[in-house]
Amino acid sequence: MYRIGIGIDSHRIISYKAEKPLILAGVKFDEKFSLKANSDGDVVLHALFNAISSALGLYSISRYADEMCKKGITDSREYVKVILQKMHEKGFSVENVAIALECKRPKIEPKVEEMKAAIAKLCGISKERVAITATSGEQLSAFGKGEGIYCIASCLLKKE
Repeated sequence: MYRIGIGIDSHRIISYKAEKPLILAGVKFDEKFSLKANSDGDVVLHALFNAISSALGLYSISRYADEMCKKGITDSREYVKVILQKMHEKGFSVENVAIALECKRPKIEPKVEEMKAAIAKLCGISKERVAITATSGEQLSAFGKGEGIYCIASCLLKKE
């Protein structure tokens, strides 16, 4: 049995704060801005969480992450670990992941391989089963104009 999940997330770009770097897919970017969020603001991992959760018929990331943030857990990898545990408890594994980003900045392409490797490691799959694409959207939205970052994630889960 297979299940498909789709998840989205977006965050507004804010001025850089030394204590909060820009992180996407668990990878640090050398930018002079970060994303407004209680957590590390990793839109890629937030969308991935929602994709896995939707495939399982569960809840949005806020149901878990808000409480974790209150406890000082702001690393989005920890949130994804929660939903992966629930996935394993239900007898599923990740077959593949697809990530699509819309943003004017940062440039995603230079970090794609590192991002794919980070997601693959987190999900316990090979890097070849992770795809990441990005677009500026021709500046038709706030994301394409550089005001934030938007991410859509999809995943295919397989019953173990």
